[in-house]
Amino acid sequence: MREYIEIAVNVPRVSGVFHYHSPKELEGRLLPGHLVLVPFGAQIVQGVVLGHVKEAQVPETKAVLSLLDEQPALTTQQLALAEHISQTTLSPLAACVGLMLPPVVGQAADVRYGLAVGVKEFDGQISQPQRQLLDLLEARGPLRGRQLDKALPRRNWRSTIAALVKNALVESEPVLPRPRVRPKTVRTAQLASNPHALVGRELRLGQTDATQERRALMIQALAREAGPVDVSWLYAESGGNLQDLYKLEEMDLIRLSERETLRDPVDELAYDPSQPLTLTTDQQEVWEAVHKSLVQAWEGQAVKPMLLHGVTSSGKTEIYLQAVAKTLALGRQAIVLVPEIALTPQAVRRFQGRFPGQVGLLHSELSEGERYDTWRRARAGHLPIIVGPRSALFAPLQDIGLIVVDESHDDSYYEAGQTPHYHARRAAIAYAKMTGALCLMGSATPDVASRYRAEKGAWQLAELPGRILAHRETAAAHQKKFPKQFNYQRVGEQVEALPLPPVDVVDMRRELRQGNRSIFSHALQEGLAQALAQGQQAILFLNRRGTATYVFCRDCGDALQCPNCEMPLTQHVNGKSGPLAPVEKMALLCHHCGYARNMPTHCPNCNSARIRAYGSGTQNVEQQIEKLFPEARTLRWDRESTRRKGSHDRILRDFSEGRADILIGTQMLAKGLDLPLITLVGVVLADVGLHMPDYRAPERVFQVLTQVAGRAGRSPLGGQVVLQTFHPDHYVIQAAAKHDYEAFYHRETAERRRLRFPPFAQIVRLLYSDTDARKAEQDAKKMAATVGALLRKQERGNTDLIGPVPCFYARLNRRYRWQIVLRGPDPVSVLRGVKFVGWQIEVNPPSLL
Repeated sequence: MREYIEIAVNVPRVSGVFHYHSPKELEGRLLPGHLVLVPFGAQIVQGVVLGHVKEAQVPETKAVLSLLDEQPALTTQQLALAEHISQTTLSPLAACVGLMLPPVVGQAADVRYGLAVGVKEFDGQISQPQRQLLDLLEARGPLRGRQLDKALPRRNWRSTIAALVKNALVESEPVLPRPRVRPKTVRTAQLASNPHALVGRELRLGQTDATQERRALMIQALAREAGPVDVSWLYAESGGNLQDLYKLEEMDLIRLSERETLRDPVDELAYDPSQPLTLTTDQQEVWEAVHKSLVQAWEGQAVKPMLLHGVTSSGKTEIYLQAVAKTLALGRQAIVLVPEIALTPQAVRRFQGRFPGQVGLLHSELSEGERYDTWRRARAGHLPIIVGPRSALFAPLQDIGLIVVDESHDDSYYEAGQTPHYHARRAAIAYAKMTGALCLMGSATPDVASRYRAEKGAWQLAELPGRILAHRETAAAHQKKFPKQFNYQRVGEQVEALPLPPVDVVDMRRELRQGNRSIFSHALQEGLAQALAQGQQAILFLNRRGTATYVFCRDCGDALQCPNCEMPLTQHVNGKSGPLAPVEKMALLCHHCGYARNMPTHCPNCNSARIRAYGSGTQNVEQQIEKLFPEARTLRWDRESTRRKGSHDRILRDFSEGRADILIGTQMLAKGLDLPLITLVGVVLADVGLHMPDYRAPERVFQVLTQVAGRAGRSPLGGQVVLQTFHPDHYVIQAAAKHDYEAFYHRETAERRRLRFPPFAQIVRLLYSDTDARKAEQDAKKMAATVGALLRKQERGNTDLIGPVPCFYARLNRRYRWQIVLRGPDPVSVLRGVKFVGWQIEVNPPSLL
């Protein structure tokens, strides 16, 4: 009786799973998670074994060709998580399985083409393109499809070669590409015999004195070592080279070999060893709840996820560290998620300082080799702690006991760019349940839906309402230079606490009435001057990039827009510039599709020279600071300044080591920075995003303002926040200024209940786009009619159909965008089983823009 296998194939745009049978030699050997080669149409592709089935869905199945690795590439829990993500996001299972494959895996097979055996002369009836292909194969021999792509760019050679294969002039053979990533090896050398055997021997090692000396130094260096040494070290010791080693090997004096070396990005990060800290009373209470849940999970009991709501600098990280320590003590493993790649160096340093040699780092900006080696070590059980953004959740750990989701409110945990569109926090909660682990989510500003679930008992709720004093030594040393009254109080015998920094709300309308046309209020200018005079540091936050947010003509009113997106272009300065940057250094960029053009000198519409740039971005803030405080050293932290690998860590390191006085940036500044000398935070414009037509716009603004304000005053030096706004009475501004999460939460919860948005209903967005505006509208209306019919057929009177309507960003990258929103108790179940070709499906997306 045949053994039937269900397999997810690695073929782009193929969404289903397929049934194969095991050949005799593989019967009983194929396990869930195994990586295999299978035929798929005319190709040979890689696939992942999902499991065994009793009967195949097709009358004739093809055989699995080979098993690529005896050890499964995915764990059974990972396969279960992929199934969960597929079901809850209405995404293809194969795409969800692909999330968990390492970079070396998941390569599509190629096809090799060569002249058919015995073909010497070509029939005169063949076309010119066919003759060109045959001549190329005759000259160069068999070629892969990717090689033909390069040899014949912008040619439709595939249809041409298909005819040649059909006429038996060309043979084709499916092949796998060479692996992009392999284990890295280094060459080593060691003596071929005992060093004592060389004593007294007169060795002639070269023709010249210099060669004799080099090679003798090599022998002497190897004689001092007990085993193989890297040849790079040997070259440095002796001045020799590889040819010297080859000669010594010919003389049977040494043996050359290779050993594997690991590409570990953690090795590049310096860290300071740390010990567990004394906990405050609040921390101890939280820790007891965490400890209890970890033990219960280890004993096999089901535990609820835990939301740790702690104000900024309340000691959440120490709870994470002690939770990881307990998890390791129980013989289990831990995953620590952070929202941004920018935060991974800081997070890794903290965990590496407490658990040296046990921490792995995974994220998309690492090289493929670094990711592959970390994946292999995690699979082998050599790395019990994995740190990284959302993709780190899919590390192949075998016994997960803890999943930490730091800054769990952050929208970066949502994958909006490609299928599947999943939320890493929701996936982490499900994964913890599957693996018998605790999911610990921490935030100073939990999203409304998360806090509501915790209050209703679906999750555990732990709170850290007090701020803990940190950086005593740094602040004390600084005070000797710049005397200042310390602002902290003693709590208990050993731990000291700080109040949250006071927030000065500045009404920029009043500043304008008083004649201040600067983007900086008088209060902010005075605060900056004071911080600089006392050798302290400041953060200036503005959630806009560039130098100006829009450019328009003062005569005809025409605004310059992106031709692809119909969105205003933002003015940027190319490269580092001073306050009087010449016009030719200015460029206009689209932040949505990347379109760029030079700043025009005349209006493209009416040819007027009265064209001006208005608004402000981070580059403009930097320029204005250079005018006001020429002696101040500035750093800018936004997308433009962090495009290169390692740039996040370099900027943060430079600022933390005092090589800059003012850090200017966007929302990156609001996440996780913990620096002792930051005594001033200036929010240049708090209103950015406040009035966007999205139900979560107020929540996002409150979160980012509260988080960025929390960067100030984390040491005995204290701190202050200057919050500039044109809407000082808005409830979001007022709640953020008072650090009053409860007031905001209750106001926002009431509004969500009234509008029937999460957590009081679930939403699904169907997004469609096309380069043809009319077709986009027509197809959206057809889909709305189809979905409406489904609602009526299923009698879903409590589910609303909203749309179809153009998206707020109605045209991006030359595509017109329309959306349909379903709102109700379970809109996903309405759509399950329906095929949406060309549509993007988003379940509870963080934004409807």
